[in-house]
Amino acid sequence: MSRLLVVLTVLVGIAGLLLYSAGRADPPAATSPTLPYGLKGDGQSDDTVALQRALAAGSVRLPRGIYRISKPIVLELDRTGYVGLQSDGTAQILMTGPGPALHLIGSHAGTAAPQTVQPAVWHKQRTPMIDGIEIVGAHPEADGIRAEGTMQLTITRTVLRQCRHGIHLVKRNRNVLISACHIYQNRGIGVFLDQVNLHQINIDGCHISYCDGGGVVSRGGEVRNLHLGTCDIESNMSVQGPPTANVLLDCTQGSIAEVAITGCTIQHNDKGKDSANIRILGQGRALRPGGTARWGHVTITGNVLSDVQHNIDLDGARGVTITGNTFWMAYQYNLRAVRCEQLVVTGNVFERNPAYDYGTSLTTRNALLFDRCKDCTLSGLQIHEVRAGVPAALRLSECDRCNLVGLTILDCECTGLSLHQVTNSRVSDCLIQSKDKQLTLEITGGKNLQVCDNLLQGNARIDAEALRKEKSP
Repeated sequence: MSRLLVVLTVLVGIAGLLLYSAGRADPPAATSPTLPYGLKGDGQSDDTVALQRALAAGSVRLPRGIYRISKPIVLELDRTGYVGLQSDGTAQILMTGPGPALHLIGSHAGTAAPQTVQPAVWHKQRTPMIDGIEIVGAHPEADGIRAEGTMQLTITRTVLRQCRHGIHLVKRNRNVLISACHIYQNRGIGVFLDQVNLHQINIDGCHISYCDGGGVVSRGGEVRNLHLGTCDIESNMSVQGPPTANVLLDCTQGSIAEVAITGCTIQHNDKGKDSANIRILGQGRALRPGGTARWGHVTITGNVLSDVQHNIDLDGARGVTITGNTFWMAYQYNLRAVRCEQLVVTGNVFERNPAYDYGTSLTTRNALLFDRCKDCTLSGLQIHEVRAGVPAALRLSECDRCNLVGLTILDCECTGLSLHQVTNSRVSDCLIQSKDKQLTLEITGGKNLQVCDNLLQGNARIDAEALRKEKSP
């Protein structure tokens, strides 16, 4: 009896050990779901043909696996009909060849207005959706997602990394939504609006980081209604590459306008050549052939900006409002505006926080420059401890019709406020205090200026001729 008890005890122990081991090990392959269309998802087999066949049939939900492809999956929406590709975050598409892993091609040629959308678009093409997928580039020219001719393209909870461009929008699209995505460590651009005709695009709640060619870049084309909100956008510029920005709006070969950049943290990389957090090159094509225009209608509000050469860099822009932002650690300029018009800069903090004053940040200058600008209002700005090596904490050079009111400029190692060859402008109700006997206010050249009701705690140098009022004709 005792021998039988010993045997039973050993068998129970072995059974328990087997159950424990089974609970810790991966489930056997036999329990994995059977994949449709001949998909393998093992990371070794080429799933290009099978995935193309699956998506051509419509909606696909991929289970856990690595789906290796060697050619773009081309989805001609007019032929496939509605398309959706989903996973729960456990499916990876590994692109081992050149071109986009997913290439969506629609035929929408209208605007965002309902009456311009053809029935075939509503019946077969609207709202292609990509959700919960990871796309990884394993080829130097592999892109993530490319789209053209789409209506209501929606990309959510998608990871795009080690590609050339993460999301590449070309030719013409309308009503694009990109939300809750991780666009990380790509060789080119994170979200690239490439010579595209695109109205209505929302990018929100995304992490866009470590893309060598820029984070969100709109270059040329005709872009309107770009809303970039509540994103974390970091270090999107290569140290070796040409100058770019975390957010770059380049109107040079087109027009970009009606933009809101709100509630984002945007920062790094100070080592990138002429790097910027937000850069707008506003001089572009006029709507009439052959002409040029300054583009803008841009609101930049409620953002945290730091650790680059220039926090905001504007060249040839018009109609830009910058309000309620926090700036620091600009190695050259917190704000640089050249040849701009109709700028409103109000209620921003440009400061040097001792908690961040360490390492190379000790060399940051944090200055502000307005060069050959006109029709600008600067009010309620807090400018603090700009370091030496620049002409002034805030300098206006060859500007016209500018109103400076209620500025606080403190503890700077250079001239506080400098106006050089400025005309038809006003400085009032400002508090300026400089360090080490630096000038608080310097005015050289210019004409028809009004300077009144300021508290200057230090020396000033003012060209009296500049304050002479011009007689009305």
